[in-house]
Amino acid sequence: MINQNNIRRILVTSALPYANGPIHIGHLLEYIQTDIWVRFQKMRGHECYYICADDAHGTPIMLRAEQDKISPEQLVEQIWQEHRADFTDFLIDFDNYHSTHSPENRYYSELIYQHLSERGHISRRTIKQAYDPERKMFLPDRFIKGECPFCSALDQYGDSCEACGATYSPADLKNPHSMLSGATPVTRESLHFFFKLSNFETMLKDWIVSGPVQPQMANKLKEWFNSGLKEWDISRDDPYWGFEIPNAPGKYFYVWLDAPIGYMASFQNYCNRTGICFDDFWQPDSKAELYHFIGKDIAYFHILFWPAELTGAGFRKPTAVNCHGHLTVDGQKMSKSRGTLIKARTYLQHLQPEYLRYYFATKLDDGIDDIDLNFKDFMQRINSDLVGKLVNIASRLTGFITRYFDSHLSDNLAEQELYTVFVDAGDSIAQAYEQREFGRAMREIMVLADRANYYIEEKKPWLLVKQAAAENELKAVCSTGLNLFRVLTIYLKPVLPHLAIKIEEFMQIPPLHWSDIRNPLLNHTISEFKPLMQRVEQTHITAILSDVGKLK
Repeated sequence: MINQNNIRRILVTSALPYANGPIHIGHLLEYIQTDIWVRFQKMRGHECYYICADDAHGTPIMLRAEQDKISPEQLVEQIWQEHRADFTDFLIDFDNYHSTHSPENRYYSELIYQHLSERGHISRRTIKQAYDPERKMFLPDRFIKGECPFCSALDQYGDSCEACGATYSPADLKNPHSMLSGATPVTRESLHFFFKLSNFETMLKDWIVSGPVQPQMANKLKEWFNSGLKEWDISRDDPYWGFEIPNAPGKYFYVWLDAPIGYMASFQNYCNRTGICFDDFWQPDSKAELYHFIGKDIAYFHILFWPAELTGAGFRKPTAVNCHGHLTVDGQKMSKSRGTLIKARTYLQHLQPEYLRYYFATKLDDGIDDIDLNFKDFMQRINSDLVGKLVNIASRLTGFITRYFDSHLSDNLAEQELYTVFVDAGDSIAQAYEQREFGRAMREIMVLADRANYYIEEKKPWLLVKQAAAENELKAVCSTGLNLFRVLTIYLKPVLPHLAIKIEEFMQIPPLHWSDIRNPLLNHTISEFKPLMQRVEQTHITAILSDVGKLK
C-alpha cells in the first residue's frame, strides 16, 4: 500500500472536443492516452481527477445550428450527448464531463478577464477585418476563399495555401469570396480587445526550462520567442455564439479564451457536487499537480497563452502540458474523402473498444511523433498479444482447476521465484506508465506473458494430469500460472479495464489494485472460465472500412 504521506493530489484534463461533429478515432488517441494514465494513478492509490468538457462556442457552431434550423443551445446539447456516449463506450472514465456553455465557465471567463484588465494586461485598438455585406458579419479567415497571392492556386483559405504552403492575410487573396454567401468581402473597422502576451515573456521562458513540456515542444517554442510574442486578439464581433464581454456590448470572448477556462469550470462543477475544494488545485501555492494532455497542433495556446493567462489572473500554472502527435490510418492522414476518417461509433459497431485501447498503448510514448493505425499490424498484435499470449494462459489452466480440484486454488505456489520475477517487474512497468511510455510498458508486460506461457509449456499440466502421484504438483502448477495471469491483469488494467472486470469476476475477487501484486491468490475458489476475448478477423476490418467508404 502507498503511504498516506506519499499520496499525490492530481487533476488531469484532455483537450475539449469541439461541439460541432462526432468523435473519430483520431480524437480518441488523446482521450485513451489520458484515461490510461489516470487509471494507473488511481490504481496506485493517488487522489486523481479526470475532467473534460465540450468546447461549445464559436462561429462554426452558430452556423451549423442555423443550417440545422435549431438553436445553438439545442445543437451543443445534442452533440454533448453524442460525445458522452462515445467516450463512455470507449471506457473513457471522466470524473466530470461538462460544457463551456455553462454558468461556471461564464463566471471564470469574466473573472480572469477582469483580473487581466485590472492588472494592465488587456489593450484595445481598432483593426480592419473582412466583412460579409450580405450576411452582415465579420468573417474568420477560414470562412474566406480565393486564389493564392503567391502561386495562384484556386479555392484557398484566407490564411494559408494548401498548394504551396504560404501564409498570408485574407486581404492578400485574389478574387476573394465569402464561403457563407459568395459575396466579395469588404474591409471594415472594429474595436477589438487584446491580451498582452509579451508581458509574460520572461515568466514563460523561465517556466518552460523548468521542465513542464517535452524537449521537442521546448525547441518549437524557441521559434515563437525568436519571432516575438504578439498580442492575442481575444474578442469577436456580434453575431457570435459565446459569452459577451462585460461592459462591451456586441463584443464576445473569442472561443479560444473561454475554451481552456473550461478546465476550471468543469472542475468547479465537480467540486460543487462533491465538496472538493477548488482552490486546493488552482491557487498559486497549490501543492496539487495539474496535467494537460493535448495534441501538438494546439500547443501554442496551452504552453504560451494559457499559463500566461493563469499567471496574470492570479492562478497557478500547469505542472506539465503533455503533447502527442496525430493519428494516421494505414499511412494516410485522416480524411473523409479517402475513407480514413473513422468515427468512434463506426468502429464500435464492429470491434471491441479495448482492441483499439491496447493498440494505441503499444504505439504511445512520451514524444510528439505521429502514430499510424496499420490495420494489418493491429489485427496481428491483438490476436498475438491479447488472445494468443494473455487470455490463453487462463484458458489453458482453468479447466484443470475446475475439473480436478473443485475450482479451488492451491495454498502454495509451485514457483515462488518466478512469481517474484513478475512482481519485481512492476517497478519498471509503473515507471513506464508514469512517464507515458505506454509502448515500453506493453512490451515488458508481453515479455512476462511469454514467460508465463513458457512455464506452462515446461510443466506440461496435460501430462501431469495423467500421473496419479503428481496431483499436488498439477494443482500448484496451475495455481501458479493463474497467479501469473492475475499479475499480468493488474499491469494491463489501466489499458483493458473491462477485461479486468471480467477476470475479477472469473477469479471472484474485489477490484484489483497495483499493490495486490505482492499477495498471491492462494487457497481460493474461482468460478467457471468463460471466453474473455475473441480474435480479430479480416472481416471486421473490411466492415469498418466499408462503412467509412459509404460516407465519402
